[in-house]
Amino acid sequence: TEDSTEDSTEDSTEDSTEDSTEDTTDEGAEGTLDGTLEEIINKIYETADLSDDFKNFVSESVYFVEVTPDYERIEYFLGKKGLDFEEALASEPMMQPGAYSLVLVRAKEGADIEKMKTDIKENIDPMKWICVGVKEENVIVDSVGNIIILIMSDEAAKPLHDAFLALGNK
Repeated sequence: TEDSTEDSTEDSTEDSTEDSTEDTTDEGAEGTLDGTLEEIINKIYETADLSDDFKNFVSESVYFVEVTPDYERIEYFLGKKGLDFEEALASEPMMQPGAYSLVLVRAKEGADIEKMKTDIKENIDPMKWICVGVKEENVIVDSVGNIIILIMSDEAAKPLHDAFLALGNK
């Protein structure tokens, strides 16, 4: 009888932990992500539940842009200057047939990640492209460990976000 009580307690603890993790994803997931920013982005693309059309779009049209803290176009990619980060990498289409951007930021050790996420979310322009934009609800800013992700996509924001969070849970 004691064994079954312990088992059910463990099961309910696991369930409540999973629930609380899902409830707080916008506050950043625990864990760390290993690898370069390019490797992490590629892993997100590989594991996200994306339509075939979007996968083709990524493989044929998207390129990487290295974004440094002093990059002259930092506001275009992250919304504002003065963020406390080591490196950032943007993944955007060469031509803008539609509005899409995915940016990973590796925060400096000791940086206020929650403040950085708020600064990005409040300052990024979802209408930064000529004549097109992303709906506000499809602009996602989240984090796993010291890696912040910014996703702007009307078509694929949720599956890309889910894939990012899943990488942090491995």
